[in-house]
Amino acid sequence: MASKASLILSFLLLLSTCLARHQQQQQQHPQNQCQIGRIDALEPSDRIQAEAGVTEFWNADEKQFQCAGVEFLRHRIQPGGLLLPSYVNAPLLSFIEKGRGVHGVILPGCPETYESSQEQQFSGQSERRGQKFQGLQDRHQKVRNLNQGDVVAIPAGTAHWIYNDGETELVAVVFFDTQNSANQLDQNHRRFFLAGNPQGQSEQQQGQRQPRRQQGQSQQEQPYRNAGNIFNGFDVEFLAEAFNVNRETAEKLQGQRDQRGHIVNVEQDLQIIRPPQTREQQEREQQGGRQGGRSNGFEETICSLKLSENIDNPTHADFVNPQAGRISNLNSFKFPVLRQLQLSAERGELHPNAIKAPFWTLNAHNLVYVTDGTLRIQIVNNAGESVFDDELREGQVVVIPQNFAAIKRAGEQGSRWISFKTNDNAMVANLAGRVSALRSMPVDVVANAYQLSRNDAQKLKFSQQESLLLSPSTYSRSQGRASA
Repeated sequence: MASKASLILSFLLLLSTCLARHQQQQQQHPQNQCQIGRIDALEPSDRIQAEAGVTEFWNADEKQFQCAGVEFLRHRIQPGGLLLPSYVNAPLLSFIEKGRGVHGVILPGCPETYESSQEQQFSGQSERRGQKFQGLQDRHQKVRNLNQGDVVAIPAGTAHWIYNDGETELVAVVFFDTQNSANQLDQNHRRFFLAGNPQGQSEQQQGQRQPRRQQGQSQQEQPYRNAGNIFNGFDVEFLAEAFNVNRETAEKLQGQRDQRGHIVNVEQDLQIIRPPQTREQQEREQQGGRQGGRSNGFEETICSLKLSENIDNPTHADFVNPQAGRISNLNSFKFPVLRQLQLSAERGELHPNAIKAPFWTLNAHNLVYVTDGTLRIQIVNNAGESVFDDELREGQVVVIPQNFAAIKRAGEQGSRWISFKTNDNAMVANLAGRVSALRSMPVDVVANAYQLSRNDAQKLKFSQQESLLLSPSTYSRSQGRASA
């Protein structure tokens, strides 16, 4: 009897836990969020200026963002600019649209494997730090180079920073999956800064911003609207004791007098430890890092986990049609950290007037950001209604909700885009082409479904010989047959 009562109690506890989780999910993603009658092409609605750059925000109140449970922004970092260390409550993917730089990701519990000796640089400083640090100038975790076309994956709650060591502006777009299971706060991206005073130079711009709020949510809970970094909330004496420093240094940790904003200018080149790169190493890194090689087990630990992958390399394309373009997918099979983040990315390129065959995504929402040219997209909901039929220009965004059907066609100058998806192995079903839903159906099913003769049904199935990417000539011929 005791064991039976124990089993019943365990079952009730498990049931209550499941109900609580379900209620939390319902609160984070209310019903009917995706009952969308119209989707618009979106541009940044707000910007926050800092000393060495600017961050542009897309309005998180837009219904398409709320449906997908995502947010989006763009950093523009000037040469010599440092995006201050911070962490976010949701996993993110960042795409380096332009420029180059260096970034660090602070993985808790991992050793500082990069170190320099006193003799190498800044000799004599260790004497001012005491005998404990004699012979050692610095030690830190691994830093990684960033190149144009890199996709960077950052787990939720992981501190990170970016420095522009190039000679041109570094442009990085950032995708947040605020509905991800790793986010246990609410459906809002919140950035926790470890340094500086994020609103130091941006009070006027921040005062104009109208971010999304949920009932009962205060202004201080919005990203980039903090009164300061996280150390600002601690008592100065506690900080001085915790870091074993004087009060003056502890006050600088809080950054209350810092007016530089969240992207600061580094007066001289940032002195960090990293191995020198030859031209061949740079090319290899841009082409996806290590090629082949044996795994010894240690490489698979979290501390040595690969956090960036270049998606621009044409040799890594999954679909290529020389007359139409190419598609490169970055999923958890190619980039294992995405399995933890439950996210993936797609890099697409279409030649002038080429088409990506109509499709739907089985298991993910899909945010499309155009980086070059123009891209006309049509999106259709479950009622067969067009919710979007417009041209995306460079720098614009649109969300294709899960299962909504879509088709893409490049403009006269062609088009390139980056897509972020809310599944680490997003699956796409094509509606037309050599590998498609209609092609997979029996001819008689197609004939009866569309009230066609068997001969016309066969033509509908087999006329299109290209698969995913359709060349303009193919499109023109099909249009001519339809007119005839």
